[in-house]
Amino acid sequence: MAQPSRPYHHGDLPRALVAAAVDVIDDVGPAALSLREVARRAGVSHGAPAHHFRDKAGLLSAVAAEGYELLGDALSEAFERTGEFREVGVAYVRFALSHRAHFEVMFRPELYRADDPRVVDARDRSSAMLYGPPTEMSADAASGVSAAVAAWSLVHGFATLWLNGNLERAVPGDPEHAARAVTAFLTIQR
Repeated sequence: MAQPSRPYHHGDLPRALVAAAVDVIDDVGPAALSLREVARRAGVSHGAPAHHFRDKAGLLSAVAAEGYELLGDALSEAFERTGEFREVGVAYVRFALSHRAHFEVMFRPELYRADDPRVVDARDRSSAMLYGPPTEMSADAASGVSAAVAAWSLVHGFATLWLNGNLERAVPGDPEHAARAVTAFLTIQR
């Protein structure tokens, strides 16, 4: 008896579908993702993604949640390893470059269900690493949040510009080294 050309059963089909979605996004971007192509890459029927995620927005919600979880892990690890908020920014850039598909989905909430509980929990965890723990809005706390937003804007903008090839001539070389040099212009008080 001939073996089927595509495996039918996965140990964790939702996870396999998310991985296939990440591969598709890496190749064609999030806007061009189709459930049919995700199913083809995962080696399952074209109805499998809809069965597990209902629609494209449901699948992209899972991609965004996974991305925020991975980002939270990367930021936490950088801070625990170095104790430096600046290195959290470098870890943010590193994450964007090594998880481009996730990064491209995470910050485009029109593509997914931003109120999905898994997305909300994972986004809150990664945000806590960027902003610090929630506090009452005293003048000092507001100033701290403003500083965190400025730092986040800087590293997010840097990562986006790097990914889109806009810094190749201005900042050649290693993006992590360049991110450290750019963040040196901020005095980060957390």
